[in-house]
Amino acid sequence: MKQIAQEQSAPARGAADAEERTRDRVLQGVLAHGPVSAADLGSALSLTPAAIRRHLEALERDQLIEVTLVRKQGAGAGRPARRYVIAPQGHAQLGNDYLDIAVESLSALREALGDEALEEFARRRFEEMERRYRPIVDAAGSDIADRTRALAGAMTRDGFVASTSVMAMGEAAKTVELPEHLLSSIQFCQGHCPVRDLAAQFPQFCEQETRMIASLLGVDVRRLSTMAGGAHVCTTHIPLARGKQQNHASHRGAPISKERSHD
Repeated sequence: MKQIAQEQSAPARGAADAEERTRDRVLQGVLAHGPVSAADLGSALSLTPAAIRRHLEALERDQLIEVTLVRKQGAGAGRPARRYVIAPQGHAQLGNDYLDIAVESLSALREALGDEALEEFARRRFEEMERRYRPIVDAAGSDIADRTRALAGAMTRDGFVASTSVMAMGEAAKTVELPEHLLSSIQFCQGHCPVRDLAAQFPQFCEQETRMIASLLGVDVRRLSTMAGGAHVCTTHIPLARGKQQNHASHRGAPISKERSHD
């Protein structure tokens, strides 16, 4: 009887292991694509609607993911859509064992040598990253969108889960009589930050990361949100063709205001 029970439990153990592996895939999918709908995530992972709902409910129950309400661009005053993102506990499970030691070390550095020393530490860290990323970004050519996508790929390989999306501004383009693509921008999003909790206490890391992105892309960028500041993703606004806007305006003899050039 004992042998029969063992034989019967083996398939159950196999099913449980498969379920856990699938749940890990769903967690990684939310990390990579979030904020993401259940339908889009199920399609990306080739899971049935029932399966994706089961795993999402389990991950939400374990406080590894959470629901956020997102209003689609241009959707009007309708009800915001439900989207899944990684919860703080999910980020912790994905790895932040460094935190206590890092916070203690940086606090001691600041206490002994002041804020300037901490700023220098953060600057050197991101300058080293910039040196590694520079050949990859430069190989993408001069187009800002291509350079941004190359940077996203490089940072994803380092654990930042970066992605890009172009935000067209057709109405704004019409008001200044410029081609639509010249007033488009790109949003550069990071779904995971290996130093999120550290940056929450030492904002110099976010500041230096923003400086690095601007330097690599060769344009002024604007940080819209950070996970260290409580957002679900880090989002950076990148103008796609600021230099081309100025050239176009000079050819037409019509200056563009500073406010308009930041669109």
